[in-house]
Amino acid sequence: MRLTTLMHSTWASAGLIFAGAAATAQDVNQELEVVGAPVPGGTGFQFPATELMRDIIWLDGMLLVVCAAITLFVTGLLAWVVLRYNSKTNTSPATFTHNSPLEVAWTVVPIAILVFIGAFSLPILFKQQEIPEADITIKVTGYQWYWGYEYEDDDIYFESFMLDREELAEFGYEDEHYLLATDTAVVVPVGATIVMNVTGADVIHSWTIPAFGVKQDAVPGRLAQLWFAAEREGIYFGQCSELCGQAHAYMPITVKVVSQEAYDEWLIAAKEQNPV
Repeated sequence: MRLTTLMHSTWASAGLIFAGAAATAQDVNQELEVVGAPVPGGTGFQFPATELMRDIIWLDGMLLVVCAAITLFVTGLLAWVVLRYNSKTNTSPATFTHNSPLEVAWTVVPIAILVFIGAFSLPILFKQQEIPEADITIKVTGYQWYWGYEYEDDDIYFESFMLDREELAEFGYEDEHYLLATDTAVVVPVGATIVMNVTGADVIHSWTIPAFGVKQDAVPGRLAQLWFAAEREGIYFGQCSELCGQAHAYMPITVKVVSQEAYDEWLIAAKEQNPV
């Protein structure tokens, strides 16, 4: 059993024996660039590797414009009221209490804005929630504090644990990938439609890859779904995004998007070493 600094539960730590044996099947015969990873000091989104993520980034930009316009309008209106109707410039204030056209306007205009936003945001939401026919179906199970993956169509199962800092180089990662890289990774071919069946074994976890624009809670006793089709080969990182206990911060997610040829080679090795 390899040493680990994580405070796994006793049975989860014992599972490292299997995870270490499975690592050899994770060797993909293809040089991969780390594409989806957080950047120190970054303020924007990660590289959009899927159509879903491009839609999210576009929607975020559109909403930013709408919110900025509203903010500028309200700020300007407040400034005009302060200058025009302060006690020095307006010594005789008006005595009316109602203004029907104004009240209709501040009711109708926000409704129109919300309808406009909904007209663009709801189709993006529906695209995420309407699960297409899968090329590959993978069941992912969240445990305290690691992930289990089963390729349902190919009878492959393996578990994925965070790498200790001293193990990163052995698995081909840099020191900056500490807390992000795992000993085994989800391997998928570029362009394929991947459907993930997501559940939890103990408490609620959440499976997410920011560059893919996907996030789904893993709820014990329930099976939820997400889908993605990665458009660029590379390595993508994610994290459990639902507070799930003391080692919540130490159950990252690694996805390797490879060519179809590299995937086929990996699949043959994985079937031999990680049968269900």
